[in-house]
Amino acid sequence: MSILFPLQPKQWLGRIVSARLVSLLALLTTVMPFEVLSTPALAIPPAASVDTKVNVPSTMSDPPFNISRYLKVPPNFSISVYARIPNARFIAVAPNGNLLVSQPATGKVLIVRANGSKDPIISEFVTGLSKPHDIVFHTINNITYVYISENNQINRFIYKYGDITAHNRQVVVANLPYPSTSELQGHYAHELKNIALDTNHKLYVSIASSCNACVSDTVSNPRRAAIYQYNADGSNPRLFAQGLRNAEGLAFVPGTNDLWVDVNNRDNIAYPFKDATNNYGKVIPSYVDNHPPEEFTRVRDGGNYGWPFCNPNPDTSSGFYYMPFDRDYQFNADGHVNCNAMDKIIRGIPAHSAPLGLTFLQNTKFPSLYSSGVLVGLHGSWNRQPKSGYAGYKIAYFPWDSTTKIPGNQMDLVSGWTLPVTEKYWGRPVDMAVDQQGNLLISDDWSGTIYKLSYKSPH
Repeated sequence: MSILFPLQPKQWLGRIVSARLVSLLALLTTVMPFEVLSTPALAIPPAASVDTKVNVPSTMSDPPFNISRYLKVPPNFSISVYARIPNARFIAVAPNGNLLVSQPATGKVLIVRANGSKDPIISEFVTGLSKPHDIVFHTINNITYVYISENNQINRFIYKYGDITAHNRQVVVANLPYPSTSELQGHYAHELKNIALDTNHKLYVSIASSCNACVSDTVSNPRRAAIYQYNADGSNPRLFAQGLRNAEGLAFVPGTNDLWVDVNNRDNIAYPFKDATNNYGKVIPSYVDNHPPEEFTRVRDGGNYGWPFCNPNPDTSSGFYYMPFDRDYQFNADGHVNCNAMDKIIRGIPAHSAPLGLTFLQNTKFPSLYSSGVLVGLHGSWNRQPKSGYAGYKIAYFPWDSTTKIPGNQMDLVSGWTLPVTEKYWGRPVDMAVDQQGNLLISDDWSGTIYKLSYKSPH
């Protein structure tokens, strides 16, 4: 698939030919349309290509590591098991290098401390929470806070360098919708909350959809399938963007206030076209397998990204970039919602990949070949066939184009959590964080593992 970049011919031709030829070639482009495949601003590092045995300490060899396991990584990388934590979800590296890990199933956030050559020390940072999920460190007026989301509220704790337990808890956002909300009557399909903070100390909270697809979330108060903005102390709430079914990863491009999200899109979509197939309005597995794509996009203030009325279509000449919308058969067959008025999704990810964690690598110590890119943890599909290879169960890397400020083609950084032939999976990656030594830590809630991906220069 090629990439269509929104550059004028002179912008990119000037980078590859001498100045005396620019005017001539620019003239030719008025009669010969160009499709830009890449730009010098887009560095493409090596993808995962080497089957590598996972290094597992003997103290951590419980299943699935009771047998040798292999993951595919790029050349010159190794991967090991750093810690075993059941149901490990979102992670964050503290200012002193400790690792915080959320455990929604237990109501805990754990802290993992390096212990020299021995196994890391794992203890409880905070307990008694209601399905804690996302973790973000943020400093305001020389006070560092750690923000931790619960399914019904957002907390922050004052963090002092080296803290191993949470203290000075403040509930900054209360009464978020969760299963016990009277309107939902115990049913909430995506109750876990994700958060981000910008350089202006604004807090962003993803309130995901309560359903696969429904209209009720678009008229609820607060709106669901939406992102709300607050001051850092939780005051001044307002709707920031909507039409985002389940925005899991929220992150700002380093050095900017450009908010990007990855979104789990709907399942069991009905075929939306009146054509010779006679499949209009039917749920066809072969169509569902690849539609609609997951979403990876910049979110603007006031934006509407279509759900549940409009679904991005990856089957046009633009591929996974700036996809046009199809009307959802179930909720918008008559076109009463104008899909042309929706904000286009900048980048699609193969359907049912289930993107979760979102990590920009700029301003980290991750190897420089990759440090201008962004990672997405693809948790994997519950219903796509086949499961392996195409959708999910991997860490995806997107090179970042500093000129267009959009991600390039998706490639694998780590893959192999599904077994060939059987299609069974032995791990499901969730989130990623770069430690102070430049290693990539990866959480896996299926096997209960924190992995460490490390680079060794060949020189």
